[in-house]
Amino acid sequence: MRYDPDTVLLGTLLADPEVVAILEKHSPGITSNPMIGMAKGMTANQALVMGAPMLGGQQVVDTIRAEMSQLA
Repeated sequence: MRYDPDTVLLGTLLADPEVVAILEKHSPGITSNPMIGMAKGMTANQALVMGAPMLGGQQVVDTIRAEMSQLA
């Protein structure tokens, strides 16, 4: 696993093109949404939990987490 979602900040993830591709694949337009700027200082897990409704629900969040965990 490239990133620990409990410690890595969303802002760090958004700088990684592979993570951005995963987010965009499951929730098109999410990385360019102006509201995402407010979450950049949160850990990935905090942002995913709070953003679940905007991302498409818990199933989408679980899929994003699973794909991110596969990044080496």
